[in-house]
Amino acid sequence: MLYYFIALVVIIIDQWSKWLVVKRMEIGESIPVIDQFFYLTSHRNRGAAWGILQGQMWFFYIITIIVIGFVVYYIWKLARKQPLLGWALGLILGGAIGNFIDRLFRKEVVDFFDFYLNFGFFTYNYPIFNIADSALFLGVIIILIQTLLESKASKGAQT
Repeated sequence: MLYYFIALVVIIIDQWSKWLVVKRMEIGESIPVIDQFFYLTSHRNRGAAWGILQGQMWFFYIITIIVIGFVVYYIWKLARKQPLLGWALGLILGGAIGNFIDRLFRKEVVDFFDFYLNFGFFTYNYPIFNIADSALFLGVIIILIQTLLESKASKGAQT
């Protein structure tokens, strides 16, 4: 099915990019892509987004297995009728498995996309992330958009 293929592509690109970072960069090394904005920075994370729940690997194993189960169920149950939802779930599945592989085999997640925002009066270094995180985020955004579109359509149908 297409949505499992999407997940597989995310997993392959995610793991390949992490492998490149691990093999070619030292931890903490940073390569400017767009100076003062975007860097490739070799970073490791033993927690979740923004480094929360550091070192709670068993928690992440259990939660990820549960999430994967729900996503597979919803792909099977709903994706045929709602292709946009299928794409979103495929991205979420690939992202969840990509980071799960890191946690399982490395006991940490390899991160490397590093954005630094500088507006003169305001600077912010966004937490470093990876391809799997990006797929998870994009999948959630697509689900939010789908939900808003469905809500708008159902309100229009009621009037």
